[in-house]
Amino acid sequence: MTALALGIRENLTQFSHQLIQVLLVGFAIGMMRTVVPALAESEFGVAQGSFLLLTAFVVAFGVVKAVMNFVAGRLSERIGRKQVLLWGWIIALPIPVMIWAAPNWGWIVAATVLLGINQGLCWSMTQTAKLDITRADQRGLTMGLNEFSGYVGVALAGVITAYAAEALGARLGLLIFGMVVVVTALVLTVVWVKDTLPWAKAETAAHKLAAPKFLPRYPADVAEHPSTRDVFALMSWRDKRLAALSQAGLVEKFVDALVWVILPVFLLAQGASLTEMSWIVGVYGFVWGGSQLFTGRLSDHVGRFWPNVMGMWICGAGVALIPLGDGALWWSLWAGVAGFGMALLYPNLGASVADITPPAWRGSAIGIYRFWRDLGYGIGALGLGLAAHLSGAVEAAFWFVALSMFASGAVLFFWGEETHPRLNPASEKGAIS
Repeated sequence: MTALALGIRENLTQFSHQLIQVLLVGFAIGMMRTVVPALAESEFGVAQGSFLLLTAFVVAFGVVKAVMNFVAGRLSERIGRKQVLLWGWIIALPIPVMIWAAPNWGWIVAATVLLGINQGLCWSMTQTAKLDITRADQRGLTMGLNEFSGYVGVALAGVITAYAAEALGARLGLLIFGMVVVVTALVLTVVWVKDTLPWAKAETAAHKLAAPKFLPRYPADVAEHPSTRDVFALMSWRDKRLAALSQAGLVEKFVDALVWVILPVFLLAQGASLTEMSWIVGVYGFVWGGSQLFTGRLSDHVGRFWPNVMGMWICGAGVALIPLGDGALWWSLWAGVAGFGMALLYPNLGASVADITPPAWRGSAIGIYRFWRDLGYGIGALGLGLAAHLSGAVEAAFWFVALSMFASGAVLFFWGEETHPRLNPASEKGAIS
């Protein structure tokens, strides 16, 4: 059916709308990533050196977003992608007002809980919707474009809100920026976004009529419509390949937690100004986002396995080297290296999950992968907060994250495999034993 044809070109209008949506999702989280932790002491009453209290809002964000990823994936297979996206933006409406009115850090934590719900619902849906309407040989490119748009949005928001905070004050600047982002996203969702669940159902029907040219290595002995418990088990331990991808997703979020909450504090303590700090942190985001324009597409040609493994190790190396030198040039260089490593792994972990999960339950699988991945915000923030607190030195957080990335990359190397159907197709049954 022509109206439900798969492909970026064939669905360019909706694909473009979804890219705009994920840019706005990136803006929403980006407004919380630079100004809020940097001004936690002066604006919101966090005592200097209170690393565990400072990381509390990221722990809350990670746990809530992880749960909502899980919920969003399963819910979207029942009520559709658009409805989940719409509810995510409605829930985001109070966030800018709460930041503006916050009398203490507890309000920031509460606002971050709502942000976690928003991100879990909205970012999950922008990703799932794009995968619904594109072909299997475009998954790397699709994920790359999705994460490029989102994380360029994160980086831009960090820089814009830093300038807004200096011009208008932190609270008013964040209020104006946040309300413009959320209201715009709501209007665009209602007016222009279409539900893509029919494309996923059409793909399932097409696979029954004629198997694809290259059979994906789907898990063996799984029902056509498995229960939530079954999909969770497959993603978490039963299928070693999917478990390897899930744990890598979890650990790579340690880096994002570090860049969110510890790197701004570290840079300000080293004498960087608020705007200088925002640009250094922004280098990480811009390199991460911009590089995904080709790292996702690269994996469509060379496979997912090596970009994923090397990305873990390169990112870990960049993190380890940031605190070993001094000056904006040094910090920017290694933040950029960490961002490039993240660009190698980030779209391709998700594309790997999409490669080897059938369209009938791909939304649930992606939701559970994203559950484990974003739980890494909470676990990572807690771990780096403890490392800094127990050692009394913020640099310990960098070592904790770097070692975790090296170890997780090793697990992915030994447990993982190439998932691209063209490069590592399954047997005639389309499943592994």
